[in-house]
Amino acid sequence: MEKVLVVGSGAGGATVAKDLAEKGMDVTIFEKGNWINAAKAYQCYDNMDVGVELLKATCVGGTTLVTAGNAVRTCQKEFKNIGINIDHELLEVERELNVNTLPDSHIGEGTRNIVEAASNLGLKMEKMPKFIDPLKCIPCGQCFLGCPRHAKWSALSYLEEAENSGVKILSNTSVEKIITKNGVVQGVKTDEKEYYSDMVVLSAGAIETPRILVRSGLNAGEQLFVDTFITVGGILKDIKFNKEVSTNSLWKGIDFILTPHYTSTTAEMLKTTGYGANDILGMMVMIKDDRSGMVTETGVVKENTAHDVGLLTEGSAVAGAILETAGVDTSTIVSTPARGAHPGGTAAIGEVVDTNLETEINGLYVADASVFPSSPGSPPVLTIMALAKRLAKYLSEN
Repeated sequence: MEKVLVVGSGAGGATVAKDLAEKGMDVTIFEKGNWINAAKAYQCYDNMDVGVELLKATCVGGTTLVTAGNAVRTCQKEFKNIGINIDHELLEVERELNVNTLPDSHIGEGTRNIVEAASNLGLKMEKMPKFIDPLKCIPCGQCFLGCPRHAKWSALSYLEEAENSGVKILSNTSVEKIITKNGVVQGVKTDEKEYYSDMVVLSAGAIETPRILVRSGLNAGEQLFVDTFITVGGILKDIKFNKEVSTNSLWKGIDFILTPHYTSTTAEMLKTTGYGANDILGMMVMIKDDRSGMVTETGVVKENTAHDVGLLTEGSAVAGAILETAGVDTSTIVSTPARGAHPGGTAAIGEVVDTNLETEINGLYVADASVFPSSPGSPPVLTIMALAKRLAKYLSEN
């Protein structure tokens, strides 16, 4: 039985581990973080100030525990252009996660106001596809903190299936480097011991994966993107938008998207108005940012380029017009500082890995957003999982 070590338990790691175990392989997952109840996932945020604030979580299941449950297809055309077709795998993921839009009963007043206002401006917003079970979901605005009712899919579901198929999960275990011999993978070295295997799949995310690669003698970590975003918001009394399902509709611009979004940062910025969280209506502007960042052993740098600033400005203007049409007091509209939600690009296909996601080290693969050729500018979970499924098929067949 072939032995595979998977580093990281988020969208990519959980998927490849589950699928390989179902094919009869001996799989062990290494996870730097702890096991935690999904409802308390907010305790695992370990955000970084890298020029923009980079939002991420370290725990078993990774950042999937604190996503908004958004299920959009991203970079499908870009991958096809470099010879990678994931159409079938995307369909598989969508079936397994029961991806669908939520019923009208789960669309709050704030989101309805935004959709209607956008329509009045000639902008047609669509419902956001979600991996959320409407029968379990009682809208509460907690999606980004960890779902208290377990209505939202997270990698914990796949990890449970993986364990049932014999996968071993070692939490609180950091992988330091890859063990190699004559250019062939032999296993991994953690902070405590060495583990040996036939193959290794790195799915530690676009910050930690390149660090492990560099410590193992490969070049990685350059051309980081983060899907830079800001939230534009203002006062609309008693709207109670903060209690709604997060980011429940979508408008696609050129290289940016707009979606209804509440953040406590806006509430903090507007606290001097005398209004509170129940009185804020907001929209997220997320852009396809340039691959202008870098990950090193000791730090991360990602600053906005002139192109990034231009996209954020354009998106903010559209969001502001929609909010004004929706009834927001224009004298109260503010914009949060730039943040990043989806780091990637630091071990890109054609630069660090080939089209089978294999590095120069024979038997060492990468299955996370590190391999993306460009910023998706929208949630990448489905695409990461589709790539991981494609990799699992390749490894089991070869």
